[in-house]
Amino acid sequence: MKSCGSMLGLPGRRLPSAEFLLLLPLLLLPLLLLLLPAAPAPHRAAYKPVIVVHGLFDSSYSFRHLLEYINETHPGTAVTVLDLFDGRESLRPLWEQVQGFREAVAPIMAKALQGVHLICYSQGGLVCRALLSVMDEHNVDSFISLSSPQMGQYGDTNYLKWLFPTSMRSNLYRICYSPWGQEFSICNYWHDPHHDDLYLNASSFLALINGERDHPNATAWRKNFLRLGRLVLIGGPDDGVITPWQSSFFGFYDANETVLEMEKQLVYLRDSFGLKTLLARGAIVRCPMAGIAHTAWHSNRTLYETCIEPWLS
Repeated sequence: MKSCGSMLGLPGRRLPSAEFLLLLPLLLLPLLLLLLPAAPAPHRAAYKPVIVVHGLFDSSYSFRHLLEYINETHPGTAVTVLDLFDGRESLRPLWEQVQGFREAVAPIMAKALQGVHLICYSQGGLVCRALLSVMDEHNVDSFISLSSPQMGQYGDTNYLKWLFPTSMRSNLYRICYSPWGQEFSICNYWHDPHHDDLYLNASSFLALINGERDHPNATAWRKNFLRLGRLVLIGGPDDGVITPWQSSFFGFYDANETVLEMEKQLVYLRDSFGLKTLLARGAIVRCPMAGIAHTAWHSNRTLYETCIEPWLS
């Protein structure tokens, strides 16, 4: 019997075998995949917002290089360099500054459901530590303390000579440990190891946030500070301003001006505001860097890549 093709005068053709029909979908699959729209790239969670607090006599302009580094390595990060208490206004009492910065950071934190990072330079590191103490609902993931005198300052600097030209570190306690002296931010963290009793009684700021002097809010402040995810401490021997430079790591002089490291300080041993707990939790990172002067901490790319960028996730 002739096929229909033969009957119509067309060349004869064999029908595809059953095996070929079964394989046809597999043969066409690569072509179909090419025609399908590409799947969207997996969405990576956005970086947490970064809040930057400047130091003594600084302004937001001082952090233009740091802002550039963050934009390069973590594109899309919302970075806020707070422009408060600039220049000479940074000499205002630190509790006044804490209140101003608190009002500025609160709305940023409220919008950041995954938390924020704090980068706080020099005197600003003390402002930020106080913020962590007094803010009940802060959501700070990493607090990066950049060359900050966390255990206080006891050294002659150009700032001190400009502000108190007739005083030296040996007698500055006479000014700083007076009600008048405590109206200057520098005196709020002046820590004379030879006049410890005067420091404890007169310090209206550092002795309180360190828990070295009893006050009604001590328990609540410690609880708030321990909400912190990670404490990153940065400093180095060539700083030239923070004295002793180990204050950046919560080390400080004893009465003989021998530096005792953090683990030998009473504030650590008593865990007065949470340092010992944080260390036990593995939440303290110490990043010493040699060869960097105090004014270069926020513009040194190597320092940024080594000590800051890894914690801005």
